[in-house]
Amino acid sequence: MDKIVRQEWDDKSERRLFSVVDVITVLTRSKNPAVYWRVLKNRLEKEGGNETVTKCNGLKMLAADGKMRITDVADVETLLRIIQSIPSPNAEPVKQWLAKVGYERLEEIKDPEKAIQRGIDTYTKKGYSDEWIGYRLRSVDTRKGLTHEWSQRGIMGIEYAVLTNEIYKGWSGMTAQEYQNLKGLTDENLRDHMNSMELILTMLAEATTREVTKSTDAHGFVENKSAAQLGSSIASSTKKQIEETTHKPIITPDNYLPDSNERIKLE
Repeated sequence: MDKIVRQEWDDKSERRLFSVVDVITVLTRSKNPAVYWRVLKNRLEKEGGNETVTKCNGLKMLAADGKMRITDVADVETLLRIIQSIPSPNAEPVKQWLAKVGYERLEEIKDPEKAIQRGIDTYTKKGYSDEWIGYRLRSVDTRKGLTHEWSQRGIMGIEYAVLTNEIYKGWSGMTAQEYQNLKGLTDENLRDHMNSMELILTMLAEATTREVTKSTDAHGFVENKSAAQLGSSIASSTKKQIEETTHKPIITPDNYLPDSNERIKLE
């Protein structure tokens, strides 16, 4: 039986959400996935998995009868936790993959260089140049530095995504979702599909935002939003100067892959 898993992009949280009962149908072949999910939810709650259950919010989706009906949805992280609790042979490959990822994560915690090398190996196999990989890894450090700064200044939950959008809008003129749409992406990592100059300007915007945040001693969402707008505007000015000098746009619909027009989709 082929089953389409319904999904929606949530602009507020910038996450792709999936129908839980559809995933359960695929993995268990249950004739009544709604009942299966209800029983599983009760079991998870009794086993102390309240956090997983509460992260499954209701969302209206098109049902089999053609009507919009509320169904529980979850992001990828929450779905993986649910899958771990499903006793089905179809779920075993996913569970084994989770165990492998968990082991690799523990190894990376003990030796952070392993995580860096794994990232380099992955990008190299995809055909990225050493130069691009260097920019991408530095962009990760820049992003972590900024989000850590925000965490020390009262930023919580969805505010991270909102501030990130302010930075994207400030230097590129687009939100993260609009940027993804331009490149024809869905839930792929936007930065993995940027060219070198796009990455550099994103780093500049985030690094400058961090410096502005520290120099103005911003606290709370409103002050950090102002810092993000100022920091990203500096990157925007740099972008305009580069484009005026080179006579070509920095932002393009292309997904970056050297010496190829092929659109890439990272695993």
